[in-house]
Amino acid sequence: MSLETKPITAEELFEMGDIGRCELVRGEIVHRAPAGAEHGDVAGEIFGRIWSFVREHKRGKVYAAETGFTLARNPDVTRGADVAFVRSERVPRRRIRGYFPGAPDLAVEVISPTDRHAAVLEKVDEWLAAGTVSVWVVDSGARSVEIYRSGNQVLRYRENDELRDDPALPGMVLKLDDLFEITEATE
Repeated sequence: MSLETKPITAEELFEMGDIGRCELVRGEIVHRAPAGAEHGDVAGEIFGRIWSFVREHKRGKVYAAETGFTLARNPDVTRGADVAFVRSERVPRRRIRGYFPGAPDLAVEVISPTDRHAAVLEKVDEWLAAGTVSVWVVDSGARSVEIYRSGNQVLRYRENDELRDDPALPGMVLKLDDLFEITEATE
């Protein structure tokens, strides 16, 4: 005998409160372990650089790690990126209590050592299918970034490259050497 459970909605997930790090995939909660320090360091660097550029040029809003974006309904898909950006014209005039309704223009996924490649690509496909313009997949171990866009377009950046993503963030330049540089703490 199989036990069928009713898929939950993004609103039901939000109302559950703090149940740990998770996403909603086709109506089912998928739990994820907290990210490691290297992951957080790289994601923080990317957030800071995008946030500074967006704020200086008044381009929109940057959302911090794991902000939920509801990408599909019936069954619901609510995903969180490590960093997300939404253009000014798409930013709601009022703060949203629940998850953002729709996809960001840019989603950044920083790969963790435990991430399965197939799962990362599935998430990339979901972002793009929902309308995300660019998805950055950042691999700090390989010191590389791949930008995925609709139509199976993939741009690859490696050490010494300057990342430019004109459809999502026109004018922004990100030097990969700076991104992956290990900075020492000062006292």
